[in-house]
Amino acid sequence: MLFFLLPILGAIKSESYPRKLSNDEEREYLELFHNNKDQNARNKLIEHNLRLVAHIAKKYENTMEDKDDILSIGIIGLMKAVDTYQISANNKLATYAARCIENEILMTLRANKNKKNLVYLQSTISTDKDGNELELLDFIEDKDVDLYKSYENKKIHENLHNALKTLSSREYDIISRRYGLNREAQTQKEIASEMKISRSYVSRIEKRALLKLYFLMKDQK
Repeated sequence: MLFFLLPILGAIKSESYPRKLSNDEEREYLELFHNNKDQNARNKLIEHNLRLVAHIAKKYENTMEDKDDILSIGIIGLMKAVDTYQISANNKLATYAARCIENEILMTLRANKNKKNLVYLQSTISTDKDGNELELLDFIEDKDVDLYKSYENKKIHENLHNALKTLSSREYDIISRRYGLNREAQTQKEIASEMKISRSYVSRIEKRALLKLYFLMKDQK
């Protein structure tokens, strides 16, 4: 479970990084994780290498990608580094992780560049009177195909239900309102008005909650 990623993203954005582990501490956590599959040890190795992610992510601040997205991609690279690092290797974890983080960011940037001229059903092509984005899919009608039912899967629904339980009450409230969980879906503007908070704040909470759910669902495969 990767519910610890939300405070991690908060820490990395505020530059309030956990201290660097000593060589002995790092070795101990590596052995606990790789020999005993200790997830707490894995989390510690990730948390205490956040400064490295932030340092590398700064190199790509001038790209067209969102800064938060670059940080998130960098964290994925760090996670892969911790998972695949060989204790018997001569190089240090930080050296190996730096390559993994940079490779993950570069692969994503290249993939995004190649997709730049492609058109997807989710491509934004207009906005409605409230300023909400309208996707190509909104203008396509197919009475013979139910896109939602075609992707129904009991296990996915169970995993999503469990993942939603990890959200804070405010995160769950906003996700429920935005995506119509047991209620009618609302726009960010409507949610902001009812909750008496700014639309940008709603957007930030929604983005963090979706990122949290993404990693949880990804971890559960």
